[in-house]
Amino acid sequence: MARKKILAVLAGAAVLLTGASVADAAPPAHWVGTWASVPTQTPPTATPTLTDETIRQVVHTSVAGSDLRLRLTNEFGTTALRLGAVHVARRAGSTGTAIVGGTDRTVTFGGDASPTIPAGAPLVSDPVRLPVPARADLVVSIHVPGPAPVTSLHNFAYQENVVAAGDVTGAPAVTGRTVTAWYFLSGVSVRTTDRHASAVVALGDSITNGFETEVNANHRWPDLLAHRVRGKGMLNLGVAGNRLLHDPNPPPSSEAEQYAAFFGQSALRRFDRDVLAQPGVGHVIVQLGVNDLGHPGTSAPPGEVVTAEEIIGAHRQLIVRAHAAGVRVVGGTILPFRNDTLGFHSPANEAKRQAVNRWIRTSGEYDGVADFDAALRDPADPQRLRAKYDSGDHLHPNDAGMAAMAAAIPAHLLR
Repeated sequence: MARKKILAVLAGAAVLLTGASVADAAPPAHWVGTWASVPTQTPPTATPTLTDETIRQVVHTSVAGSDLRLRLTNEFGTTALRLGAVHVARRAGSTGTAIVGGTDRTVTFGGDASPTIPAGAPLVSDPVRLPVPARADLVVSIHVPGPAPVTSLHNFAYQENVVAAGDVTGAPAVTGRTVTAWYFLSGVSVRTTDRHASAVVALGDSITNGFETEVNANHRWPDLLAHRVRGKGMLNLGVAGNRLLHDPNPPPSSEAEQYAAFFGQSALRRFDRDVLAQPGVGHVIVQLGVNDLGHPGTSAPPGEVVTAEEIIGAHRQLIVRAHAAGVRVVGGTILPFRNDTLGFHSPANEAKRQAVNRWIRTSGEYDGVADFDAALRDPADPQRLRAKYDSGDHLHPNDAGMAAMAAAIPAHLLR
């Protein structure tokens, strides 16, 4: 008994000497995604090539951290991609690609400052000591000795980036040609000690990707949602033209052969990479289905027509796979698109849309519902977008519509 009392006294003294108990100890650091994009293939007739050039790219963060990691991608490359140098810095100002002095950092990969990315693979960097604020801009500069085809990119960035001659990865400012795409870059994560910080993935199509929103403005609905749910990494994994059930499959000799590769792999195929592999993911919001309805007979073969039951079955697969990984999942209803300029609408497709939306709202299979349809439809004609939210093609919301979508997501579902 005396020995137990002595040990208890010593333990208490140790707590007094350290000035903290175990409960008061600083929480362990963990990694959370702060920005992401979907890599896709490029059409054979529209593949850019870099030769001794630097692609300088702007990305908008969502959650803060003390350190960062980059995720580069050569996932659609058929040969290894050799890089000359990779740098990251804070952006100076709110426009352009100039960097803040003293923030430029060389990025290494396994200690290598000039890495090679194997064909078909991503490459995650070593940690970089650079404090990253929430809702700020980073500049990532990648020098490609080349010549190298840009086979893995996100084509619809709605962000102006610059391709400059030579290795100017560490230059304060660069000049060159402007591109609105992200080349070889698919993710940024940060290290944080905020035990409540986690990532929310927005898994969607062109509406999530931000089609028709103002360039350089970060008015996509996931960006706007980040202002409502502080302490969350908001990762936009939307891609124009994306479908739940089918990969791009343009009809032979059709105009779609020039752009369909940018639509990305089906959501069922890319789910593990774009959702489950994200650092710190805790929630996913699904906004998909309209292209499954509209593409067959336009940019995909008529034989790929799907039923409402097949679309619901795909949603169920996303739910079960998310839950198996401990990720909560919110279902977004499909927006109305009557009189759209893309040729998607028909009475049959409207009936399918209504059936899918009814299931999303009432089945209880999703952990929560974001009723985008109810928020943006025209009260006088519920099959159409409300005029003030319509970009003009009667399918994609404008910037005001994006704000309405962000507001339609119950914030408590993401806690």
